[in-house]
Amino acid sequence: MATQRPSGTEPSWLEHEREYTDEVIGEDTLAVMFERSAERNQTRSAQRYKGGVYDRSLVAEGVVNAAPNGGYATLSYGDMRDIVHNLAAGFRDLGLSAGDRVGIFGNTRMEWAQSDFALLQAGGVVTTVYAESSPRQVEYLLDNPGATGVVVENQELLERVLEVEDELDLSFVVVMDEISGYDGREDVLTLGELHDRGAEVFDADEHASWLDERSPEDLASLIYTSGTTGRPKGVELTNANLRANVNQCRKRMGPRPDKPADMPAITAGSEALSFLPLAHVFERTAGHFLLFASGATVGYAESSDTVADDIQTLSPSTVTSVPRIYERIYDSMRDQAAGSAPKERIFKWAVGVARQYARADSPGAALRAKHAVADRLVYSNVKEKMGGNIEFFVSGGGSLSKDLAQLFMGMGLTIMEGYGLTETSPVVTVNPMEDIRPGTLGVPLVDIETRVDDAELDEDQKRRASGDIGELQVKGPNVTRGYWERPEATERAFTSDGFLKTGDIVEVTDDGYLVFHERLKQILVLSTGKNVAPGPIEDAFATTDRVDQVMVIGDSRKFVSALIVPNFEAIDNWSDRYDVDLPDDRAAICDDDQVRAYVQTVVDKVNEKLEKEEQIKRFELVPEEWTAENDLMTPSLKKKRRNILERYQGEVDQIYADAEAEKEAARAQSDD
Repeated sequence: MATQRPSGTEPSWLEHEREYTDEVIGEDTLAVMFERSAERNQTRSAQRYKGGVYDRSLVAEGVVNAAPNGGYATLSYGDMRDIVHNLAAGFRDLGLSAGDRVGIFGNTRMEWAQSDFALLQAGGVVTTVYAESSPRQVEYLLDNPGATGVVVENQELLERVLEVEDELDLSFVVVMDEISGYDGREDVLTLGELHDRGAEVFDADEHASWLDERSPEDLASLIYTSGTTGRPKGVELTNANLRANVNQCRKRMGPRPDKPADMPAITAGSEALSFLPLAHVFERTAGHFLLFASGATVGYAESSDTVADDIQTLSPSTVTSVPRIYERIYDSMRDQAAGSAPKERIFKWAVGVARQYARADSPGAALRAKHAVADRLVYSNVKEKMGGNIEFFVSGGGSLSKDLAQLFMGMGLTIMEGYGLTETSPVVTVNPMEDIRPGTLGVPLVDIETRVDDAELDEDQKRRASGDIGELQVKGPNVTRGYWERPEATERAFTSDGFLKTGDIVEVTDDGYLVFHERLKQILVLSTGKNVAPGPIEDAFATTDRVDQVMVIGDSRKFVSALIVPNFEAIDNWSDRYDVDLPDDRAAICDDDQVRAYVQTVVDKVNEKLEKEEQIKRFELVPEEWTAENDLMTPSLKKKRRNILERYQGEVDQIYADAEAEKEAARAQSDD
C-alpha cells in the first residue's frame, strides 16, 4: 500500500518543497557540482582542519598552512578547488583513466574530502574502506571492485595495504600523511607529492575535458554495506543517484522563500561538524556532498572521542550524527550532574520539564515559566557546551529513542530524525523543520515513492499498529541500480515492478509520517510463535542511567532475554554514595548480586511498558563495551548482532539453561 496522504491534506510546505529550485539543485555530475559551488563561493570558508593531530603531507609540502596545536585553520573554497584540481591532475598523471576504481582508506578528515572530489574530477570511481578494516577486509574491499589504486591515511594503514598487495593489482598508493622508509618505491607517494606532481602538469582545458567526459549516469562510487550480516556487497551509486539525493535534501533543508526567516536551513552560512565515517554514505551525502554543494563550512573533529571538545571549539550550527552519539551526549549531561544531590535533583527536574514542554501542544504560562527557569539552570549550559550556536542536529543510521528526541527538543536542541539506506544514496525520509515529530522518521523526500508490504508480518504486529505497517519499499532517482557483480543479489533486492525492498518494517501514520519498528531480519520469532521486535525494547533503555548498551535476544527461544553492558561510571557513583563494597574487576562486578539487583530495577521499569511476550525475563551483564574496534559494532555504530551473539554464546546458553533448570526444580518440587 502506498504511503500517500489523504486527498486534500497535503501541507503547503510540501507543495513549496516540490516546486523549489535554486543554484544548488541541478542534474550535473558530482564533480561539476563541486566546481560550480567553488566558483560561487570562492572566498567563503570551505574546510576547517585541526592542528597537532596528523603529520599532514600537504603541510609538509607547503600546500596548506599548519593549524595551531589543538586549534583550527581554515581553507577557502577557492583554495580547496585549487587543491582538488592539482590532485585530480596528479591522479591522471599516475595513469588513472575514466571509470577506474580507486579506494579511500582512512578516517574522516580534510584530505578525505579533497581526495574524493579529486578522484571524481579525474573520472575515477571512489570505493570506500573503513579505517578499522583488517588486512583481510582491505584485500576484499580493494580486490572485489578491481581497484587500480588506493589513498590511505597514514603509514599504519599503508602497511595494512602492503601486507596484502600481492593479492591486489594496484598501480599506486597515495598516503595523506608523511611516511618514511619507502623512498625506493615509485608507486608509493604522499598526497603532498601527488599535489605537486599535478600542479606541474595541470591544464585547465584538459581538466574541463575530464569533467565533460563523465555523465550523470556513470558510476560515481561503490560503497560497501557495513556487513552486520554476511560479506559486504558493493552498492553501485551513480552520479545521478547521489546528485538526486543532494537535490532532494536541499529542497527540504535549504533556504526556501516560504520558510520563516528564523527557521534554520542549510545555507552558504552554515557551519557543520563532521566526524562520522565518510566511508559511510550517510556522512558522505549529508555531511559532505550536500554541504559543499550548498557552500557551507565543514570542520573536521579529531575523532568521535574528541567531539565534545571540538564542538566547543568550532561552534557549528549543525551536526550530523547517529543515535549512539546522542545517547552519549545525554549520558555526559547526566554524569556531570552526578555526585551532588542538589545538582542531581535540579537536573532530573529540568529533564522532566523538557519532556513536558516537548509533548505539550500549547505550553501554558506555568510550564513556560518552569521551562525558562530550567533553561537558565541547565539547558543553556548544555547548549554552551555544544558551542552555543547549534540550530539543529540530524540523526540517521539507526532508530533514535522517542524519549531522547523529545528531551533534546524540550531543551531547545532540535533533532531532525530521518531514514535511509546505502542503496538509496541514502536519504529516503527526514522530519521537516516545519513539523518535527519525535519518534518518527519524517516523510519521504520529493520524487521518492514509498509503500509497505505486510506479507511477512503476523496478525499481532498488524493489530498493534495504528496505521499501515509492513516492509518499506522505495522507488526514486536516488535508488541504486544494483550490487557490484552480484546480479542475483540485485534481483532479490527489487520487486517485479522496480521497488527496492528495504528489509525494514515501518508504520505509516494517517498523514504520511513513517515510524520505524524493526529490521525484518532482526525480528525475533519465539518458540511460542510470537514475533518480537528487539529495536523498540532496546530504545527504551536510551535514557536510563544504569545501562550503557543492551541487545535483546530470544530467537527460537521460549522467552525474551538480554545481554547488557552496565554503565560502570554510574555503578561507581552508586557504590560510593551508598558504601557498597564491590570488586575492582569489571567481570566480577557483572557477577555481583548487588549490581544485578541494581540493574534489575531498570529492567523492571522497562518491562512495565511492554507486552507480556516482549518483557525481558532474564539478562546477563557483560563487561566489555561494544565498539567498532572490537568488531561488535559497525563503523557507523550499529550493533553487529551476530558477532555479539558469537562472543557471548556461553552467557546466552546459560540464561536459558538456568531457566530450564529452575523449571525442572519447580516441577520436581511440585511432584514431591
